Amino acid sequence: MLYLCYMKTEDKNKQILSNLGIDRLNEMQREAQKAIINEQNVLLLSSTGSGKTLAVLLPILKLLDENINKVQCLIIVPSRELALQTEQVWKKLGTKFKVNVCYGGHSIETELKNLSNPPALLIGTPGRLTDHLERKSLDTDSIKILVLDEFDKSLQLGFQDQMDTIISQLPSIQKRVLLSATSDVEIPDFVDMISPVTLDFLEDEKSEALAIKLVESPEKDKINTLFHLICSLNSEPALIFCNHRESTERVADLLNMKGIQVGYYHGGMDQDDRERILVKFRNGSLNYLVTTDLAARGLDIPEMNHVIHYHLPGTETEFIHRNGRTARMHASGTAYVIQFKDEKVPDYIPDNLEVLELLKLSNGITLPDTPEYQTIYVSGGKKNKLNKGDIVGFFLQKGKLDKSDIGLIEVKDFISFAAVRASVVKSLLANIKDEKMKGKKYKIEVAK
Repeated sequence: MLYLCYMKTEDKNKQILSNLGIDRLNEMQREAQKAIINEQNVLLLSSTGSGKTLAVLLPILKLLDENINKVQCLIIVPSRELALQTEQVWKKLGTKFKVNVCYGGHSIETELKNLSNPPALLIGTPGRLTDHLERKSLDTDSIKILVLDEFDKSLQLGFQDQMDTIISQLPSIQKRVLLSATSDVEIPDFVDMISPVTLDFLEDEKSEALAIKLVESPEKDKINTLFHLICSLNSEPALIFCNHRESTERVADLLNMKGIQVGYYHGGMDQDDRERILVKFRNGSLNYLVTTDLAARGLDIPEMNHVIHYHLPGTETEFIHRNGRTARMHASGTAYVIQFKDEKVPDYIPDNLEVLELLKLSNGITLPDTPEYQTIYVSGGKKNKLNKGDIVGFFLQKGKLDKSDIGLIEVKDFISFAAVRASVVKSLLANIKDEKMKGKKYKIEVAK
């Protein structure tokens, strides 16, 4: 009997890993799983992109009780993007346990409806969770597991009072898990993390595969140097970091004027615009994204071979987080520091960086290739009973596409996005112009 139970557990674990598209857990994930199951308080320190989200969700899955129809685990995150990313990973596990997200900008009516039939796992940002506590729409009596993800970022963004309020209203907490990608986090008393077991994988994960190179700019305005650098990257995608929102827009506009298709991303944008630009970046219809440190962590975006520091951040921690977007999970990557000769360089930048001889590389400038895909917008989503299979089938049958013409598809609550090979977009839209999908006419067009 014990053998059969063990076999069932092993089969289930294999199925979960298969759902996630991985063969096995890394060492950090294995150690975290054991600690979270067996210990009351766990502090997990691990770099961006190392798989912390999965490391926490797997043991939570084993700790949930299917006989309790209330929220059992609360995950507090600093951003909408991290909330959605965590929800997506949970759904990929293929579990029967319901999950919901709460964040600013999301429909409060949808959230109230979701909480009336509570999920086992609730993921939320501090402000919106505080709102639900004030409305008394969130029953906290059965929450026994508290996870604080990117805790240092939440404190940095000023969410300490809200988190204090939330945690003070969780009477049944039995287990606390705190996640951070930096080792200098100070845990306030209100978290009540008494003698936590600390798993520090930050030293182990310092990747020798990350190369940092210096690119010297002959001009104070470094836009021409950035243009030449991008043109030297063999059309491979890159993240370009700036320190200010206005700078991201200016840099993106100037690069677009020079013939490179570039988007920008920062916290001042409407959430719909932010989500659309990330969709395009994920699915390969946009290869270059100019961003603030908002994209340094907590976003579901592909791993980059190239990270470019157009501006250097004020702290070494943020520099590390930016670089964490490349050379992840044992892959290699390069971070480029663009520096004007008279520019003051922070102390955390090594003096002996390899200098990239950009002018030698950029003789006979060739613009990067245009993206292989374009993003198609569909005016329906999960709440309209649409799924990925419906969209693929419609594009194949009515749009007369080949399966190889279709890339990443993302289905949201009320809208969807599909990457389609750019060369066939015009014929696709012409073929489906008057067609219905599942008996209904949807607006389908190139995403703006």
